[in-house]
Amino acid sequence: MAKENNNVDSFEQQLWKAADKLRKNIDAAEYKHVVLGLIFLKYISEAFENLYEKLKKGEGEYAGADPEDVDEYRAENVFYVPKEARWEYLKANAKNPEIGKIIDNAMDLIEKENPSLKGVLPKVYARGNLDPISLGSLIDLFSNVAFNEAKKKSADILGHVFEYFLGQFALAEGKKGGQFYTPRSVVELLVEMLEPYKGRVFDPCCGSGGMFVQSEKFVLAHQGKINDISIYGQESNQLLGDFVK
Repeated sequence: MAKENNNVDSFEQQLWKAADKLRKNIDAAEYKHVVLGLIFLKYISEAFENLYEKLKKGEGEYAGADPEDVDEYRAENVFYVPKEARWEYLKANAKNPEIGKIIDNAMDLIEKENPSLKGVLPKVYARGNLDPISLGSLIDLFSNVAFNEAKKKSADILGHVFEYFLGQFALAEGKKGGQFYTPRSVVELLVEMLEPYKGRVFDPCCGSGGMFVQSEKFVLAHQGKINDISIYGQESNQLLGDFVK
């Protein structure tokens, strides 16, 4: 009987192989925006749904709260996701031949409700070279993977997946990939030198947020408390800077 492998890296690798198989003839530089956009959408949808359920129950500090009030989410630093942009809606329409237009519309709706994302999210899903069947399969893939199981190994599994995917796309793109991704080994060395046991971690060119992911790993590896550090970053490339938020 094969021994089950539950480590985060194995999870990331399996997810990458499945997503890359759906790429077919699309160039890595273009496919990057397709996949990472969906991962980001899944990420903010999960955060939204978690708060939505608390607001809906209306217990304790959330008593009397309206789960559709945008200000409730802004107060908690959570992106508000309109009904036709929520992951469950996309999942329900994954087999729709117009799924590309539906996702582009979802990105537009999210930007309208969240000014900090205006002009940032990719709207590339309705392009003719994107097969709607493969696009729907990507949605199914991100819907069905065992994120909850993987979270037992890391609280920010989507952050780790995002970082891993960026690394794989950088390899596929070659030299140009270095502009948005710093090799993990380099970031790990920097974090080991900084020893961020507590306090603030600031990355002036945060890109995909690899420094923040590795800082979390460092704290947990040294039996520290993740809430003892806070992270701050800025990025000249607006797309990456807003994604990492």
